[in-house]
Amino acid sequence: MILVTGAAGFIGSHLCEKLLQDKTPVIGIDNFDPFYAPNIKRRNIQGFQDHPNFELYEISITNIPDLEKVFAKHKFSHIVHLAAKAGVRPSIAQPYAYKRTNIDGTLNLLEMARQHDIKRFILASSSSVYGNNKRVPYHENDNVDFPISPYAATKKACELIAFTYHHLFDIHVHALRFFTVYGPRQRPEMAIHKFTRLIDAGEPIELYGFGNPKRDFTYIDDILQGIISSIKKINGYEVINLGESATISTAELVEIIEQKLNKKAISKMVEMQPGDVDITYADISKAKTLLNYAPNTSIEEGIAKFVEWYNVEKMIVEKD
Repeated sequence: MILVTGAAGFIGSHLCEKLLQDKTPVIGIDNFDPFYAPNIKRRNIQGFQDHPNFELYEISITNIPDLEKVFAKHKFSHIVHLAAKAGVRPSIAQPYAYKRTNIDGTLNLLEMARQHDIKRFILASSSSVYGNNKRVPYHENDNVDFPISPYAATKKACELIAFTYHHLFDIHVHALRFFTVYGPRQRPEMAIHKFTRLIDAGEPIELYGFGNPKRDFTYIDDILQGIISSIKKINGYEVINLGESATISTAELVEIIEQKLNKKAISKMVEMQPGDVDITYADISKAKTLLNYAPNTSIEEGIAKFVEWYNVEKMIVEKD
């Protein structure tokens, strides 16, 4: 049995679905944080919430008594910790909230693992820990002591705390640094979803950094491949990049969305925002070696799949 935190979120709901398809019993935790509309997360889990091998607890990872009840009731082989307050820019305005959920929440789960003798812990980290690293592609051995947002700092802190628990209590940990994950169910404030929605509605979009920043966009199916492999192969303490190992500028991304929507964007070029980085670009050689990781979804193919999902989702929302 596997515990998945953030089970109703973008990545979490896809992972739960995949594990259940593979006949793995799953316990999910999600507090339906109002960072974005909770009804979106409810739709994320509609397809499997009644599955006999799935149970969801609507609790917060910051609530220790609630966590203790879950861990007392179930015996887990793995914890896959995806829950977090996400987003670089909101973390600048709400640093205490990000510290409480991301750092304290992760510590709570590591304590539960220690107390209940759970030896396999997979942590969702982020490419944001690299900050404005000048060396590309980013390698796991690069210095990440200079985060440029509270969100990035919390993710680095979680990696350090997880290492401490590995060292002291022999908990095997994989800290997976995700690189700009996208696909069906992507959070509505993230660039691909936001751009698609606004272009479709004929509303203007803002291109930060004048459309020049480059991102290593990683399709959800490729991320899932990496997580599932990590679950099967976890050993020791490892920090592992999971990206597509290809970059594209924001301006080029918009062109692809325009093509898939068959609509023209109204673009406004603006300055970079505080906390944003110039480029993300993953060196995935370690993931290939340790996890047999082999991402194979081009940005063109991934955007086409996302737009297909978006068009269906839009009709569902309009009916509601």
